[in-house]
Amino acid sequence: MSKTRIDNPNRDPGFVTGIFSDGVLAGGFLFVSGQASVDFKTSQFVLGTIEEETHRTLENIKAIVEAAGATMDHVVKCTAHLSNWDDFDRYNKVYEQYFPGVKPARTTVQSVLGKGIKVEIDCIVKMPS
Repeated sequence: MSKTRIDNPNRDPGFVTGIFSDGVLAGGFLFVSGQASVDFKTSQFVLGTIEEETHRTLENIKAIVEAAGATMDHVVKCTAHLSNWDDFDRYNKVYEQYFPGVKPARTTVQSVLGKGIKVEIDCIVKMPS
């Protein structure tokens, strides 16, 4: 089986990590690593409200998905980690804007997240034929 690394196109090439890939294409699927509210030009977390962090996180995912040749409509599964379960309704209002059609299958849990971030999301994408 072959695998192809997909990087966020906004990532500064000087900050490419060797310990994981932003996304991996394999077997007709794209597997997107957990993304957070990061400015990929500086590789720095951008902290804010749950709405702001969710929006930036999903924009980062969207950039990776589109770099691989798919759209957010091709996302079939998401796993979301929230640092505070009380943010769920506010997070969900932003999340649903990115998936207007058939929603991906999803797991959402409360987790201890590093660096003060409020949300981290990973996803699986069925690549278009």
